[in-house]
Amino acid sequence: MAIHYVAQADEIEEGKSKIVDVEGRSIGIYRIGEAYYALHNRCPHEGAPLCKGPVCGTTLPSNVYEYEFGRKGELVRCPWHGWEFDIKTGKSVFDEKVRTRSYKVQVDEGKIGIII
Repeated sequence: MAIHYVAQADEIEEGKSKIVDVEGRSIGIYRIGEAYYALHNRCPHEGAPLCKGPVCGTTLPSNVYEYEFGRKGELVRCPWHGWEFDIKTGKSVFDEKVRTRSYKVQVDEGKIGIII
């Protein structure tokens, strides 16, 4: 496993992504709070550029006629068909078996590295 430094930490705003290329792989880097996460920039459904989709939240389990919104800024929605994935884990919101690859991220002296 190698670490590839691809961006400065201050380049990535909360709720936004930066798409980088590492060893021929397109990867989106996200910031949630003070932590950074990286996802493969490909939706497993039909290959859409997942990391070009909006960062969003979702409705949470709630009582009838009540709608509780949560997880703001923790999900990315596929720009083609709306499939949603957890930025921290790569798991889909709708099915535990569906996921996109996530990568470990390390920040050293303000530089973001992806471990592959």
